[in-house]
Amino acid sequence: MGSLWEQTWEAPHFEALKKDMKTDVLIIGGGMTGILCALLLHRAGVPYALVEAETVCSGVTKNTTAKITSQHGLIYDRLIRTFGVERAKGYLSANEAALQKYRELCRGIDCDFEEKSSYVYSRSDRRKLEQELAALEKLGFPAEYTEHLPLPFATAGAVCFPRQAQFHPLKFTAAISRGLHIYEHTAVRELIGTTTVTDSGRIAAEKIIVATHFPFLNKHGSYFLKLYQHRSYVLALERAADVDGMYVDEAQDGLSFRNHKNLLLLGGAGRRTGKQGGAEALLPWQRLRDFAGRHYPDSMEKYHWAAQDCMSLDGVPYIGPYSASTSGLYTATGFNKWGMTSAMVSAMILSDLVQGKKNPFSDVFSPSRSILHPQLALNGLEAAAGLLSPTVKRCPHLGCALKWNPQEQSWDCPCHGSRFTEDGKRIDGPATGDLRQ
Repeated sequence: MGSLWEQTWEAPHFEALKKDMKTDVLIIGGGMTGILCALLLHRAGVPYALVEAETVCSGVTKNTTAKITSQHGLIYDRLIRTFGVERAKGYLSANEAALQKYRELCRGIDCDFEEKSSYVYSRSDRRKLEQELAALEKLGFPAEYTEHLPLPFATAGAVCFPRQAQFHPLKFTAAISRGLHIYEHTAVRELIGTTTVTDSGRIAAEKIIVATHFPFLNKHGSYFLKLYQHRSYVLALERAADVDGMYVDEAQDGLSFRNHKNLLLLGGAGRRTGKQGGAEALLPWQRLRDFAGRHYPDSMEKYHWAAQDCMSLDGVPYIGPYSASTSGLYTATGFNKWGMTSAMVSAMILSDLVQGKKNPFSDVFSPSRSILHPQLALNGLEAAAGLLSPTVKRCPHLGCALKWNPQEQSWDCPCHGSRFTEDGKRIDGPATGDLRQ
């Protein structure tokens, strides 16, 4: 199994770190967020280095559906009710700025960049759509209501954001990473203040950006309580429909659609990592294949893959200082399935902060904002259940009991989302090492 993106690009190659070094800024993690941070610092003339434990984009970035949009579900009505109009406007403005930055960077890059309209549809609740449209009107954004959609089932309509975009994320990162100071196969073993210990050298940095998807330092920031991880599944189908846009259900368990060249990307069947659910949830790709068989009977599966996303307590990413008690340490996480624009927002904010500049959007995404949300209790209960479960296989992150995932042949942690192969090799963090045998 491999995503469409990783099977249709030429991966760049970077040497491993083989000596001690000093730099102003160290970036840990070579996914989209880390590479964009490196690019912006490089262009600003700031000394930096990026270290990646494996190879660039070998983690979650390769499994995105690669939608570049400021439309993140029906989020703006909820943001206004939770944070007020000004903060909701800040969230929208930050993501619109990210979209514009992608437009600028993609000019002249062969990365299949296309402007497309983005739609959030509801199967049955037009009232939710109307509330979102009213919220967007308060924010001054020209969203539209669309009644008729090229989807193979009836809907109550959709909220449309015009002039959003989609692209090939790995072709894009291959192009922008040329000439950047990147070290692959350089795993971080320990942080001592702002000195990083790797297997082949120490890196002394004034400031560190942790861009590892799920922050791996447990004693600061309480990310093990503020985050959980969610898996979703994708089929790439030949001889299916051209939907001419990007579509996602407002319900978390709904389906998403978008085209890439002659392929239809059909996504959905999501669930919390480590949660197998009922009988229907046991075969996530089969659920998508059954849907494709009913609605696109002439289609043929070309690729299939799964994505994993960090979910925050309030639907807003955590971007900024790692915690209120740490100095010179920054992070970006909790992208809530909207990793492409959130990665760019992160790079714009963090590249400013490490240079001592004020960023207009930093307060909206501050990791130190209130954690008093209902999801906090659910995350705590899940962690307690995992710690108390009498299972032999334990996650090295915080000791939760692992669950066997028969469809993907992996050991998954329902507490924080770490995943391991059948023989114990790490697949996804926040665990930083393999299972103890």
